[in-house]
Amino acid sequence: MRSVARPSPHAPGAVLRVATYNIHKGVRGLGPARRLEIHNLQMGVEALDADLVCLQEVRLFHHREAAYFDRTWFGWPDKGQAEFLAPDGYEVAYRTNAVTKYGEHGNALLSRWPIGDIGHHDVSDHAFEQRGLLHVPVHWQGVVVHAVVAHFGLIHASRVRQVERLAAFVREHVPAGAPVLVAGDFNDWGERLDASMRGHGLRRAQPAHGMTRAATFPSRLPVFALDRVYLRGLRCTTVQVPRGPSWARMSDHLPLVVELALE
Repeated sequence: MRSVARPSPHAPGAVLRVATYNIHKGVRGLGPARRLEIHNLQMGVEALDADLVCLQEVRLFHHREAAYFDRTWFGWPDKGQAEFLAPDGYEVAYRTNAVTKYGEHGNALLSRWPIGDIGHHDVSDHAFEQRGLLHVPVHWQGVVVHAVVAHFGLIHASRVRQVERLAAFVREHVPAGAPVLVAGDFNDWGERLDASMRGHGLRRAQPAHGMTRAATFPSRLPVFALDRVYLRGLRCTTVQVPRGPSWARMSDHLPLVVELALE
């Protein structure tokens, strides 16, 4: 990778390094011009060097794309994209959000640390968008951190209702006082969800000083901060967005990388 995430300034194990990345199903372009990027994404995920990698728009299978790209040099992976992208030694959690004519896609979490029972909660708001939450307890430094990977809808009213469903899910499935991180693509073009999240005890990951807004979309000229991490019981020490031609090529989003410490 010509442009990689900066290494952490912290001692190993002092912070939890978390990346969130919408990988656009591992394919870019349309029609005969589309190209397979999943092999480049595999190198990109490894270059992030994150303890947790939260992924959206991940495929377990897609029969049409597999048949099309089997004719290319590297070919369609013979395993699900989450398993394919996971660096050696990482545990993998994946659940489907959307089922389509030829395949499906969903959210994934790749973890350097041991994980517990994987949960999934449907937060679809209408028939045209299938959305879900992936819940994974992560055992880090003697503490269980509850990671939730989210991909919210394209309509603001849907996103507002999805915040409420997220909050209800956390109340029901996460012990009171346990640290929580919610990472993903929130499709919040107008920057309108932070207040609702704060109302449920979830603060956007931002360092105390410096960068307050990390644009990740579109990847070639990022303007919108669609990809975020929200926190409870954790504090953010650093935020970065890897940039450059390699990252711009692989997906329409850039990854967001944050480092977190317990409060």
